[in-house]
Amino acid sequence: MRNLAWKTIQSNYVFKDRWFIARADSCIMPNGKIVEPYYVLEFPDWCNVVVITDDDKLVMVRQYRHAVGKTTIELPGGVIDKNETPEQAAIREVLEETGYQISNLQSLYYTSPNPAINNNKAYLFLAKATIKVAAQNFDPYEDIDVVLISKDKVLNMIRNNEIIHGVQIGAIYAAFHTLGWL
Repeated sequence: MRNLAWKTIQSNYVFKDRWFIARADSCIMPNGKIVEPYYVLEFPDWCNVVVITDDDKLVMVRQYRHAVGKTTIELPGGVIDKNETPEQAAIREVLEETGYQISNLQSLYYTSPNPAINNNKAYLFLAKATIKVAAQNFDPYEDIDVVLISKDKVLNMIRNNEIIHGVQIGAIYAAFHTLGWL
């Protein structure tokens, strides 16, 4: 197989803050063509968890997403902090956002949300939750409602474009496959 990898000649940061970093790379392709600038958006890795209750409901979160101008239904999860494993972040994020303590955490897979321009990974998990053990503990800019949704309703919500986060939809189907629900 041919090596298709580009070699980075130079990188310059054109914007940098806590959540968003934009880098302009100069690259050379294997055929010698120069590509510049090639913009790479650096984002933190994150995790999401398909949380299933004892009565087979999904613990989901409802929150406003300004980029799409909608209140969305999503899986709990968030950014993986420095010196934290994806598994540790998954447990922490579910507890913070929902108040549920999870058990039987199982990795479904990880993916690159947009490999053309983003450099981060999303880690997707499946877990069980029996009861809510704590109050929600939001980050400063979070305002989240917890919703429990039946497995049948979740599939209908996906079909009706009521659940729109593509990476998370893949995780839901992977979890349902793992659980024998499809």
